[in-house]
Amino acid sequence: RAPGLRPRKKGRTVMIVGIVKESFPNEARVAMVPALIPQLAKAGIEVVIESGAGDAAGFLDNEYSAKGAKVVSGRAEVFQSADLIAQVRALGANPEQGKADLELIRDGQAVVGMCEPLTEHDANKALADKGATLFSMEMMPRITRAQSMDVLSSMATIAGYKAVLLAANELPKMFPMMMTAAGTIAPARVFVVGAGVAGLQAIASAKKNGAIVEAYDVRPAVKEQVESLGGKVVELELETDTAEDSGGYAKELGEDFYKKQREMMTKVIAESDVVITTAAIPGKKAPILVTEEMVKGMHPGSVVVDLAAERGGNCELTKSGETVVEYGVKIIGPENIPTTIPFHASQMYAKNVATFLLHLVDEGNLKIDTEDEITEGTLITRGGKVVNPRVLEAMGASSEGSE
Repeated sequence: RAPGLRPRKKGRTVMIVGIVKESFPNEARVAMVPALIPQLAKAGIEVVIESGAGDAAGFLDNEYSAKGAKVVSGRAEVFQSADLIAQVRALGANPEQGKADLELIRDGQAVVGMCEPLTEHDANKALADKGATLFSMEMMPRITRAQSMDVLSSMATIAGYKAVLLAANELPKMFPMMMTAAGTIAPARVFVVGAGVAGLQAIASAKKNGAIVEAYDVRPAVKEQVESLGGKVVELELETDTAEDSGGYAKELGEDFYKKQREMMTKVIAESDVVITTAAIPGKKAPILVTEEMVKGMHPGSVVVDLAAERGGNCELTKSGETVVEYGVKIIGPENIPTTIPFHASQMYAKNVATFLLHLVDEGNLKIDTEDEITEGTLITRGGKVVNPRVLEAMGASSEGSE
């Protein structure tokens, strides 16, 4: 059909959402799962999906067809027929392979996905130049009514869980205390740095596996949450301004603060078998919280799992995508953890996307209400321009200067 024209079905307008196979290396997730397609259909949203898009996550073509999706063989056909493309990794989060999709995107087409808009400025501009209307799932505001659309929280839940499994697999000790005929086995000690979504899930998972769990966060408000999961908060009594921004994210603090914090953490880390770090600032390099000197003080055989590895790492010795051994301590710098559990990662991501689509689409039409906090926060490009204030600030431009 001609671009921009939507079919009418039983007297109503239908929006076509296209799902393509992820092209980022080793990315196994898919942006939509079969179970959600009937819900979208009720809202006037039809799904066209590239054949094999869900295979790596365990969702087969016939499952999509059975729920009402149209399965097509070619990627180009998806782009040609869709009003909106939903991806796990749009161009900014897929800077090399994603360039091929630029040729397929047409003026006015909407794109929804993760796209690293605060750092990938060239990708923002490239999509704006193509006339795409880009929505970033990472920029979802942390407000109550957007919780079911919050992909960062969904993926952090998976990362926190998997971090504990990675640590347990590498640690030369068992996590739980055991009373055996061969004697008593002391429980492992786990220290979680950062009690956001990933940290809280790591605390819960480590506790379920029988470890003694301690945690630290710069935000005093998380103490109750940590304790409710069976963890103990390490009190680092430092005077500081609020460590949480208006959007609910941890914010960057001064280097003097981090220096004092590192000094006070050294003793706790030396007594820990496992350290899991989760501190990330959106659009910024991760702060160094675990220094080489701290690692040197750990017992040989101990493990550090750095969930901020992709943003430079919270541990000074982390190498993204690698496991290194320094001073007898294993430092794991995992990349793209959610894709290692692709079935449930896709299920959660797709639910976030589906809820967002239901928010954006009204009777088969895309409704862009910039007065709405969710829409305004996630809208990156529109009408050939980058329009998001936070992104423009990060790009060193003003909305006037970009015109």
